[in-house]
Amino acid sequence: MDQELQIVAGLSHAAIRTRSIQDSLRFYTEVLGLREAFRMHREDGALSTVYLFIAPGQYLELFAFGAREAVTGPDVIGICHLCLMTKDIQASYETVKQSGWPIDREIQHGKSQCWMFWTHDPDNTPIEIMEMPPESMQAQADRRLALETLQD
Repeated sequence: MDQELQIVAGLSHAAIRTRSIQDSLRFYTEVLGLREAFRMHREDGALSTVYLFIAPGQYLELFAFGAREAVTGPDVIGICHLCLMTKDIQASYETVKQSGWPIDREIQHGKSQCWMFWTHDPDNTPIEIMEMPPESMQAQADRRLALETLQD
């Protein structure tokens, strides 16, 4: 396949569904030293997601609502998807679509103000393709945390 556009510009985040968001936050922040970037909440106000800063544009995404008894499916504990960054969401979408590979979810605007669409790999691992515009929560956290890192 001759591609003028390289779809993947980097690994944006790995998403982990947790049994206990507080235990996971303690591990990743106190043990591994990651810093919290931002939180997102459900409509009822309950905590749904915490992003932890690794490096500019790279995060660990922790979901707060895993089911202890799940073995497979949407509530399974552990890695639940990979998110790959792109610089041009529309061109990336068209490239994947024109290749004949399935699009699982059309382009949408996420809660964190990013643009994304979804596909999957041959083993059915969900793959989120994301563009982070300057107004996205991730881009804002990148600027803030990169500046803090320079000041340390």
